[in-house]
Amino acid sequence: MKKSGILVVVGIFLSGIAVGQADYAFKVLANKGSNEVKSGDAWQAVKTGDRLKSTDEIKVAENSYVALVHVKGKPIELKEAKTYKISDLEARVNTTSSVVNKYTDFILSSNSAEAKKNRLSATGAVHRGLEDIKVFLPENQYAEIYNTNVIINWESAKGGGPYVVTIKNMFDDELLKLETPETVVQIDRTNSKLANEDALLVEVRSKSDTKSKSEQHLIKKLSPARQDAVAKLLGEFGAEMKEETALNKFILAGFYEENKLFIDAITAYEEAIKLAPDVPTYKEAYEEFLLRNKLKYQK
Repeated sequence: MKKSGILVVVGIFLSGIAVGQADYAFKVLANKGSNEVKSGDAWQAVKTGDRLKSTDEIKVAENSYVALVHVKGKPIELKEAKTYKISDLEARVNTTSSVVNKYTDFILSSNSAEAKKNRLSATGAVHRGLEDIKVFLPENQYAEIYNTNVIINWESAKGGGPYVVTIKNMFDDELLKLETPETVVQIDRTNSKLANEDALLVEVRSKSDTKSKSEQHLIKKLSPARQDAVAKLLGEFGAEMKEETALNKFILAGFYEENKLFIDAITAYEEAIKLAPDVPTYKEAYEEFLLRNKLKYQK
């Protein structure tokens, strides 16, 4: 092939990349309410996973919510009922790219209809029968945790609350005992009784029925090298991800899951739901996360 022909082919290839890069401005990551997007002359309902172009407009309804992520990674929550020009929202975004979209793509693909279909057809993805109390924590090989805050929840087949959560060290010495009427508890690993332990054993019992209990579950610190590696990856997100928003917590849940830090992902999902309790996307994604990672089983 002549040199001029090669240049033409390369030019077409590069222009195709440019078009692909500019194909959309924002992705819809979460949605609640009767929100609409206008592309051209027509308004239509907003759906999670939609890609919005710079020429589009989005109308947020009363008591509604839309979570967007820019093509360069900037997350934006829309809560005020009004019509927004996508070009105006783009003006809020700095020009620095981040790794956020890597994890938003992971979240969207993990929660797609195809992914759910594959999960349902997979071996072991059906209800296997609960222990008396099923704690939503992973098997020991995935028991490592990066953060100091741990949110643990469970469901009870019988017995009921109140519940007693016992935390022991690897020598089976009791370190801490908590009582709660709920099926969730929060543990701070910087607690003076826990801070010096590299590994903890967690067990939940029903106070009203002492025979109703969970299996013991392991929670362990990351090695110093792995802790540093995860911290470095988190540093690539950018300053905007440090804001305490439901969307940021949701994105972090995807990050933790992809890096097999399931306990951290659970806490991030719980925090996202607490910050936006009326947004179904976060609750549905959390449930799907538990099911696909076999932390919970389909009933």
